[in-house]
Amino acid sequence: MKFLDMILKNKKTDEFSSKKHLERVIAITNQKGGVGKSTTAVNVSAYLSSYGYRTLLIDLDPQSNSTSGLGKNPMDVKQSIYDILIHDSEPDEIILDTSYKNLKILPSSIQLAGAEVELVLSLKREFRLKEAVSKIEKDYDFILIDCPPALGLLTINALTAAKEVIIPIQCEYYALEGLGQLLSTINLVKKNLNDKLKIKGAIMTMYDPRIKLAGQVIEEVRNYFSEKVYKTVIPRNVRLSEAPSYGKPIMEYDPDCKGAEAYSNFTKEVIDNG
Repeated sequence: MKFLDMILKNKKTDEFSSKKHLERVIAITNQKGGVGKSTTAVNVSAYLSSYGYRTLLIDLDPQSNSTSGLGKNPMDVKQSIYDILIHDSEPDEIILDTSYKNLKILPSSIQLAGAEVELVLSLKREFRLKEAVSKIEKDYDFILIDCPPALGLLTINALTAAKEVIIPIQCEYYALEGLGQLLSTINLVKKNLNDKLKIKGAIMTMYDPRIKLAGQVIEEVRNYFSEKVYKTVIPRNVRLSEAPSYGKPIMEYDPDCKGAEAYSNFTKEVIDNG
């Protein structure tokens, strides 16, 4: 039995060793609000950490949903991503541990709401986040950035710092509204600020099979993005909607619900699509 335990222990160590130093930096963005950006950021981060990947979630949204979604009260946060962008604070001084092994968060706060205006006159304003990420990216396998629902300087900072982009798209009528503008912004950032940036894919969220239009939207998005649509579709799920109010990712709140199964599968796609 001890010999078997030793083999299994060594196997796990080898598997984890093969995962080290991935240094994948992923921006989760869509300028439309309510499409599941924070839900995706929180749950993918949690599942990545549960699979043994060293993961950091950067909450770049002034609404602080990812911060509260991992059990941190934004009102209790003394320093946040705001201090990095505006006051050149060191990321290691602000990054917080979470309740989950391998998962840390760089929190947001209400101060971030004014950062857009304050950044306007800053030198190298588009590179503030990139400079911070460059100091810590070797410490993590995955860094996920939860972007605000806008195409302002905060999102530009995220796209400049990231290597990959994932776009959550809600399965509703206005799903493609503004998508052309988002893609144009991504292309401009790639051309002028970050030539390493790649769109990894679109993830369809809030799917309700009872609504005929939802299936039509998925088909339309797949025609629009061709092969860059993830196979997993995130369903509209009550338990998934409840989890943030308890400050828990779905893998802890209700690991057996359909939403949990979907985000587990999606996270595996993200890993395989590296």
